[in-house]
Amino acid sequence: MTSSPSALLTAMFEAAVAAADPMLCVPAHLPKDVKGRLVVVGAGKASARMAQAVEAHWTGPLEGVVVTRYGHAAPCEHIRIIEAAHPVPDAAGEAATLAILDAVSGLTEGDVVLALISGGGSALLTAPAGEITLEEKRAVNTALLKSGAHIGEMNIVRKHLSRVKGGGLAAAAYPARVLALMISDVPGDDPGTIASGPTVGTATTPADALALLTRYGIDMPASVRAHLAADTPPPAPDDPRLARTENRVIAAPQLSLEAAAQVAREAGVMPLILGDAIEGESREVARVMAGIAAQVRRHGQPLSAPCVLISGGETTVTVRGKGRGGRNVEFALALALALEEAQGIHAIACDTDGVDGAEETAGAIVTPDTLPRAIATGMNPRAMLDDNDGHSFFEALNDRIVTGPTLTNVNDFRAVLIGAIN
Repeated sequence: MTSSPSALLTAMFEAAVAAADPMLCVPAHLPKDVKGRLVVVGAGKASARMAQAVEAHWTGPLEGVVVTRYGHAAPCEHIRIIEAAHPVPDAAGEAATLAILDAVSGLTEGDVVLALISGGGSALLTAPAGEITLEEKRAVNTALLKSGAHIGEMNIVRKHLSRVKGGGLAAAAYPARVLALMISDVPGDDPGTIASGPTVGTATTPADALALLTRYGIDMPASVRAHLAADTPPPAPDDPRLARTENRVIAAPQLSLEAAAQVAREAGVMPLILGDAIEGESREVARVMAGIAAQVRRHGQPLSAPCVLISGGETTVTVRGKGRGGRNVEFALALALALEEAQGIHAIACDTDGVDGAEETAGAIVTPDTLPRAIATGMNPRAMLDDNDGHSFFEALNDRIVTGPTLTNVNDFRAVLIGAIN
């Protein structure tokens, strides 16, 4: 039995993360009838743990290369694990990507490429297309991250500036068979969006990418503009080089939300899953969640208290300040302000990979006395939200959730608890 609202919310988050552990979801999907070599490649925050799961359950010979975020490695004996930067690519990521492309080159029809793909792979798989340099691609990526563009839009641009995204990896492996196992961190679980779809053909055009960069006012280097103008897109969905590729989503946000909901039921709290693909500005989503919580508290709709509102997806933050931001702590601080010290309401907002923004912090807890405690310490909550400084805010209150790298990633987890628990 959980002893407090914060303990219940933390237990729900832990259950959501555990449901997406690669050790649980990878083994059942390992390839069968491998006549030649099994080459394992991968990219993402969960990819090293996925590789570890492969090694733990594969009985034959295997080899390969996987790239993951710094600090997210897992020990492997046969699969080489390389760490690189996320969310802004670095030279280590570029070198790792070239090693992955080398690993899948020269294969035959009897060989199988097992691609382990998870969130974060877009930044980690970095092999700029055309004459674009790594620094130029980094500059575009950094500007996109600050622009307020949602993940789907960012991935359209990334595909058209890369040799490996948007089906490029699968095309490079042809004629080998490719089985891609994916842990989804994107709204809708679209395989073409997870890590920018390195094994999925893309239907968008260079003109689409150019229009997005223009819409968000992104300063484009001449090489980027020239490459998009040259109209040389990544492989299309019907490209014959992708005919022997199968993409499977093996873990997704909805499954994690359901695991968290079960924890709430066992504590005698009725859960309501509002959605696994909620998008929008973090602070706007927070206002909506606060409004629903207020309706529950005042009118018992759509559920009577005690209940918990659960949601997933990926919100965005348009960076205007200079603080230590992150979409989950931004949501949490905006929620606290919108609730205005409402009694009996607690909340949690965390990234399931354990990293919110650029901080080694998963997220934060909100309690009914969050604002009074903050003001008592001399902080100005509204000013800190305006400065996108959620991490500093919750660090000062000792209300951050610090898990370290979870070695999985099924996007954000949010829960708003209304009412007392037994």
